[in-house]
Amino acid sequence: MIGRHAKLVPPAPSSKAVSAVMRGNRGRDTKPELIVRKLLFAQGYRYRVHLKTLPGRPDIVFTKRKKIIFVHGCFWHQHPSEVCPLRSHPKSNTGYWTEKLKRNQERDQATERHLCELGWDVLTVWECETQNTEILIQRLRSFLGHTSAINNAVSLPNTLQSPDIRTERT
Repeated sequence: MIGRHAKLVPPAPSSKAVSAVMRGNRGRDTKPELIVRKLLFAQGYRYRVHLKTLPGRPDIVFTKRKKIIFVHGCFWHQHPSEVCPLRSHPKSNTGYWTEKLKRNQERDQATERHLCELGWDVLTVWECETQNTEILIQRLRSFLGHTSAINNAVSLPNTLQSPDIRTERT
């Protein structure tokens, strides 16, 4: 068993093509993450990305709402859904990959637990869920609530309203 903080040494790539594919994998601004961010922005939500001050450098952060969204790749974070079309298990170098992917999952769980202890609400969006944007938008709205633009328009203080628009309070 490799220690929690031990660094796994990846095996040599089996070909130049494999090496090129692995080099192309990003840790931030991934295609699924950009899809979620564009959907949120189009719905009127404003957010911060990859805050270094929070554990795990969350993908999307709503500081005023104390809500966080992680966008996980189904392979790299091993989506637990058995029907996920993007989840797979490596067929070569299985010892290395099994340990690496297991550590990713353990780190994800520890990060989410720590953020919850700090008072944050956490939502995980899986890569495969970005394929159906209508359902994803409903899920995001359910997690986040109304956009702040809507909340601000509804709750303008009387001092900002002109006298002819002001309504009586009973």
